[in-house]
Amino acid sequence: MQTDGIILDVDGTLWDSTPIVAKAWTKAVREGGCTEMTVTADMLKKLFGKTMKVIADLLLPQVEEKKRYEIMDVCCVYEHEELERDECRICYPKVISTVQELSRKVTVCIVSNCQAGYIELFLEKTGLGPYVKDIECYGNTGMNKAENIRLVVERNGLKKPVYVGDTQGDLDASREAGIPFLFASYGFGNPDSADGVLKSFDELLEVVEPFQTKKES
Repeated sequence: MQTDGIILDVDGTLWDSTPIVAKAWTKAVREGGCTEMTVTADMLKKLFGKTMKVIADLLLPQVEEKKRYEIMDVCCVYEHEELERDECRICYPKVISTVQELSRKVTVCIVSNCQAGYIELFLEKTGLGPYVKDIECYGNTGMNKAENIRLVVERNGLKKPVYVGDTQGDLDASREAGIPFLFASYGFGNPDSADGVLKSFDELLEVVEPFQTKKES
């Protein structure tokens, strides 16, 4: 597949933060009044990829609307703190070396439905900041993933971008944005179609080839 830009999802594609996040969210929901509730990694794997508002609606349907969003805000704060404390050695195999190699050939970007600051934290923990040219997320723009994909494509002048993700939502966003979708089959979801399947992240090096030489910035 020829491309001049690879746009990456985070959770279920680059790393699995669900065990760390589950601990933080359990603390938040219990402080918010759901004293008997435990958030598990398996629960989060079914929710990640959706916007934070939708996650709150699905995770806390028994809680009054305004209150559930307040709890979700606390979840995000505690999550960030927990990830900051943790070493976060949670990337899938060869993610770091593969992103470094890809960045020498094509533009690498990240688009996620996460809260503001999450992608920056991922880049800090992994040391991948110098290799990722652009990022965008729901927390920054309030827009859905398809709209944020289009925004990144336009900002970077990409002609043949491809999105790499692991969920049905990632597939739907790619289709809505009008770009090909590569399915990270080792991740959390099981989309109903894809333009290619990755059994491991480093297969990207075999699947894609540069559409054109990346312009020097």
